[in-house]
Amino acid sequence: MEAIVSAISSDFVNRFISFLMKKCGSQQNLETKMERLQNLLLKVHMIVEEAEGRYITNSKMLLQFKKIVKAMYQGYHVMDIIKHRTLCGSRHEEEVSSSNILSTTTCYVNPFRTSQNAAIRHDQLQNTLDSLETIASSITEFVFLLGGCERMSPKPYDTYLYFDNFMFGRQMEKQQVINILLQENLPHFSPTVLPIIGPTRVGKRTLVAYVCNNEMVRSHFSSILHLNGENIRKMECESFSKKRDLVVVQFTADTDDENWKKFYASCTHMGRGSKIIVVSRSERISRFGTVRPIHLNSLSHEEYSYLFKVLAFGSTNPEEHPQMVSIANELSVLLGGSFVAVNVFADIFRKNQNVHLWLHVLKKYRKMIRKNFSEFKEHPKLLLDKEHHIDITKLASSSSPLHLMPPNCEDNQSKRSLTKVMFSDFIANSVVIPKENFELVTWESRIPPYRKFVNIVSNYDDEMNFHHTEVPHKKRQKLDK
Repeated sequence: MEAIVSAISSDFVNRFISFLMKKCGSQQNLETKMERLQNLLLKVHMIVEEAEGRYITNSKMLLQFKKIVKAMYQGYHVMDIIKHRTLCGSRHEEEVSSSNILSTTTCYVNPFRTSQNAAIRHDQLQNTLDSLETIASSITEFVFLLGGCERMSPKPYDTYLYFDNFMFGRQMEKQQVINILLQENLPHFSPTVLPIIGPTRVGKRTLVAYVCNNEMVRSHFSSILHLNGENIRKMECESFSKKRDLVVVQFTADTDDENWKKFYASCTHMGRGSKIIVVSRSERISRFGTVRPIHLNSLSHEEYSYLFKVLAFGSTNPEEHPQMVSIANELSVLLGGSFVAVNVFADIFRKNQNVHLWLHVLKKYRKMIRKNFSEFKEHPKLLLDKEHHIDITKLASSSSPLHLMPPNCEDNQSKRSLTKVMFSDFIANSVVIPKENFELVTWESRIPPYRKFVNIVSNYDDEMNFHHTEVPHKKRQKLDK
């Protein structure tokens, strides 16, 4: 009997030791791969930063640059997910249920659902390593050609701390627009027309403002004229100079071909090398282009998540706050890719580096999303994109229903006087919610065109009052179709 017990005990001990050795080996293997990933990201990021400071005119180099940037953000995302498991989700069962919400939105796929599986995490890590190593091994030619590209004006050394003062991402699109504007027109007497097309609030006007402020573009054109699409029918040939000018036309609705032909004919009186940029959310406007349109869409989740954490942490080292990183990771998914939301919440987090506040905001936002899925069957970001109001009652813990109208630029707001409330005060419950409709100042952009986003919030116990507030947005939606 003792021999049997001894044999069983010996077998159990051997299996346990084998298990520990495998686990230790797996952990060492993971650490080795993570170190390799970190070294590769350092090398690739160094090249990306150098490329961002150069004028790249070669179209194939731009395509290669886009691949490099995509792989870099994917690498940062995978490293971040493996380093910082979803602490909030693992500690609070109620919070994990938010993945049910995320699975029903078409904005982004929740990365945490897959990151909880160790095998999948290792596969993601290996695939990312393979991708970065392939890029790193074939990047020599790109770096060599990059050395021949002209340098832009140097940026401050600490630019990475001030992404809210600079346009983030869009490296390929920036270069493409600049290249087209600096090229000769073909034929020489006809201005090139470049369409920039994309859905609402993805940064079309910001891209144009960035390009118009570029030193080479400003020195290339005598003047830059900004027009509304509704006003082009009033433009005559006398309205334009005989010098080389850049005309930017913002279309909020389609226009008929006859109006465009008259306008374009007037533009042919501008100086040789003049250009026209047309900006719209409507794909139909691209028919006026003489070159291939540039399409802007939402950032990839990896890029969006990186931006959110850089803005939210500022000069704070995220490595010292793993739970806050986990909260930021989840909220970056919940925000659904909104540029306005990423700046709004990052600003609140950056000014309050407190894990309890971050978790409090995250819980409020989860409840708000649940409420909108329950009421409207869609993510709030998608509702606002469709010019539909959203329910924000849960953000303020208000006893009466609060509905947020789609954001407008302040210069387009009506002149009526409404109480203004800052969003940071609103979500922190540090302000008394007005009993009547009020204006919620959501975000003030720090980069051109310096837009201030203001939303009307309807406190609609009075049903007639609610419909009265919503009418202007319905009208504008009809025009945009």
